[in-house]
Amino acid sequence: MSSNSEFVNHGLLLWQLNRLQWIGSGTSGNQNQRRRESRLSWNATYEGLLGSRNPFPKPIPLSEMVNFLVDVWEQEGLYD
Repeated sequence: MSSNSEFVNHGLLLWQLNRLQWIGSGTSGNQNQRRRESRLSWNATYEGLLGSRNPFPKPIPLSEMVNFLVDVWEQEGLYD
């Protein structure tokens, strides 16, 4: 018994959807407004954000997290 149905990788599709949500897809004005507003507190610390396994209270866009990490690493001399 052979089937002609094409394989669909549902895990990959879910990953791609989650990634698009994380990096901020779409061009609506409401999404652009949310993107401009920082989701990290101005006094956020590395230890406070990443020192526990607790989830963030709200999603943090990838670009904002990368900027935060680069700033921390530069301050500690780990990123040149």
